Amino acid sequence: MSARDSSVDKADTSRPPVYYAIGDVHGESDRLKRLHDAIHVRHERLYAQYDYRIVHLGDYVDRGPDSAGTLAFLMECQAADPSRIICLRGNHEQIMIEGHDSDDISARDMWLRNGGKQTLESYQKMGLEGVPHSHLAWLESLPDIYVKDEQKLIFVHAGVDTREYPNCRPGRRLWTRASTFFRTENWDNPELYAHTVVHGHTPTDDFFPDVEGDISRRINVDTGAVYGGRLTAVCLTCHGEPSFIYA
Repeated sequence: MSARDSSVDKADTSRPPVYYAIGDVHGESDRLKRLHDAIHVRHERLYAQYDYRIVHLGDYVDRGPDSAGTLAFLMECQAADPSRIICLRGNHEQIMIEGHDSDDISARDMWLRNGGKQTLESYQKMGLEGVPHSHLAWLESLPDIYVKDEQKLIFVHAGVDTREYPNCRPGRRLWTRASTFFRTENWDNPELYAHTVVHGHTPTDDFFPDVEGDISRRINVDTGAVYGGRLTAVCLTCHGEPSFIYA
């Protein structure tokens, strides 16, 4: 979507927007573009009178075929419509930042062993020797969480520390797979009361989204796109159950 879409022209910005959150991309740029197109079609057909936000939950790079193209696409989308296109940092963006220009051999090796080799190859296919500074600078600028308390929504790459939120320890939002986060019946932090946490990071076993809790307290949209699954977006409105869009 772009600021020129007719759905935006007709939108009533006094209403809560519709939120679309996209799971781990991992260099699947063609699927990401198709998913954006599918979101546009869904929004125009069902919610044209509403504004929207598209929240990307991180892990745009590594392992897949076109990390370079994925970042270029997201940067272009965000530059064209920064109020509606939100991009969060994932753990793979973090290890890429730490490993690309680092003198720390272990940091670079960790990145290359976890998909960084494929990322570099995608830039080489574009005639570049490495990742442009503009791409690294953009990754460094990305936040690790996006919160809309009015709609009781928390968007994050991996999850939150359910005991310490909103004061999670460094790295928890990028890396956690703690059982205390996945079991929503144990969430007793008043800061999380009635909130839904939307995340990725942990691929679902069956390649379908994971919705946990009686009011959809936790929604995992990492459906293993780079492992043979689909790329998934969840659609969240101010009424009704979450729905899903696939590419």
